[in-house]
Amino acid sequence: MSSSTVRPSIPGTPERLHSVSVIGTLVVVFGIIMILAGGFTWYQVQSQLASEKITVSADASMFAGQAVDTPWEAYSEAETIEKHALAASGGKTYAELPQDDPNRQVVMTGSFLRASLFTSVLAFGVAFMAIGVGIVLVLVGVGFRRVARA
Repeated sequence: MSSSTVRPSIPGTPERLHSVSVIGTLVVVFGIIMILAGGFTWYQVQSQLASEKITVSADASMFAGQAVDTPWEAYSEAETIEKHALAASGGKTYAELPQDDPNRQVVMTGSFLRASLFTSVLAFGVAFMAIGVGIVLVLVGVGFRRVARA
């Protein structure tokens, strides 16, 4: 008795395999586009943050004195701004301060700055996710193409 590979004969298999190959190619192309879009977005956010010439405060818990051009530095500076704003307001948020409190403007500005920094952190996250999804799509597409060739 000889050992041989048994391949079932399914009507229309060459057409189906061609379709799987085409789908695999499209998935790879879409994955590459996602990787490029994510990389471009990361670069844009990083360069825009760098152009602002923000430096992480000296009393920050992490990255003190470093230029803000990564999500970690942006997050650290946002947390430090919150610490400064709460110190200026006696631990009260903008909504908790009376309208005539002179510290209300400081706390409001701190909130705006934090929101801007957190927006950049979010943009970095979306860019990273796009790159990750792109890599997965490329791998899935390559897998489809390999299945079609087998």
